[in-house]
Amino acid sequence: MAAYKDLSKEELLGLKADLEKEFKKVKAKGIKLDMSRGKPSTEQLNLSMEMMDVLTSKSDLVCTEGVDCRNYGVLDGIKEAKQLLADMMEVPKDNIVIFGNSSLNVMYDTIARSMTHGVMGSTPWCKLDKVKFLCPVPGYDRHFAITEYFGIEMINVPMTPTGPDMDIVEKLVSSDPAIKGIWCVPKYSNPQGITYSDETVHRFAKLNPAAEDFRIYWDNAYGIHHLYEDKQDHLIEIFMECKKEGHPDMVYKFASTSKISFPGSGIGAIAASDANLADIRNQMKIQTIGHDKLNQLRHARYFGNIHGMVQHMKRHADIMRPKFDAVLNTLETELGGLEIGSWIAPRGGYFISFDSMEGCAKAIVAKAKEAGLVMTDAGATFPYGRDPKDSNIRIAPSYPTLEEIREAAKIFVLSVKLVSIDKILESK
Repeated sequence: MAAYKDLSKEELLGLKADLEKEFKKVKAKGIKLDMSRGKPSTEQLNLSMEMMDVLTSKSDLVCTEGVDCRNYGVLDGIKEAKQLLADMMEVPKDNIVIFGNSSLNVMYDTIARSMTHGVMGSTPWCKLDKVKFLCPVPGYDRHFAITEYFGIEMINVPMTPTGPDMDIVEKLVSSDPAIKGIWCVPKYSNPQGITYSDETVHRFAKLNPAAEDFRIYWDNAYGIHHLYEDKQDHLIEIFMECKKEGHPDMVYKFASTSKISFPGSGIGAIAASDANLADIRNQMKIQTIGHDKLNQLRHARYFGNIHGMVQHMKRHADIMRPKFDAVLNTLETELGGLEIGSWIAPRGGYFISFDSMEGCAKAIVAKAKEAGLVMTDAGATFPYGRDPKDSNIRIAPSYPTLEEIREAAKIFVLSVKLVSIDKILESK
């Protein structure tokens, strides 16, 4: 079919009438679908159920350093859990600290510590007139929520196909000492599924910040979350790159097993330089006597090593791939060539990013909701929930069943078509 903008007013009105009939039928079904968050499905959670049998009342619960995991102690994680997460995060195990179940919690703590006590001896942020953060957009809403909560000014940096626009990043970071950090999801980014190019990572490692306490908040949430065996993105390891460039302290690297084992009961971790970790442990020893070592032991014994984890993630991919393919095929079949939207086909991660015509995203999400499909709020992928173009929509295919995803994709494309026709008619 021709692009919608090339159709006459009469053709558009005729098309709209047909689409509205179709929409009415869908609405009459009384469908209730929630595609608002990137949650693993029940089927994915079931993959890890044998982990529940790894520790029993008869198990030896002493870890390799000889500590009884039922008791206090081992502030920053048992050795076997450190090794497992270090291999997953591609860092030396001495540069990792294991926390509780959530990497988001670790990121929140890291910002909170910087606010109250500063970073490695520098002025606490709460005593400064202004603190700013760079936010690649579209990006992860929960990152932005943390910085907004602490009253940190957020500055949008556009994403490109190779990662954040590094010309902008370099210029701002080197000239403004109030800029203290940048949020990054460097592999299969949320929501676009973009992996930072080698050049982008090199340029990050070479940054010369005006602020001595500037840090790259490198949230490698989807490091081993590939969708395809034969098409996988590769990301250069940032920690060693920073070290090579003489900036060992410039990066905090975060990850967790949340979408590998159980999101509510995984293991979160931070990797950083010796100096950064010493700073972090100073807070930790006040905050806790140690996180859940039984959970750390359970993970280490269940996966065995990184190879066990990689095999496990292939089973996740087998469940996720058909859902992503169903959405992408529907977008291509129904919207290809109409020039009313664009999208990126990711090779991993949890989301598909869709860009509508300008000024249509909120209306599309509202239209889909009318037919029973709940999506992430339009604007959520930008700081303060404000998408200046009102065009980005995050599609999260993981949680519903494959049948539900097919239904959801139909509702979505119908909504896109109807809202886009209205938009074009306004200018005819």
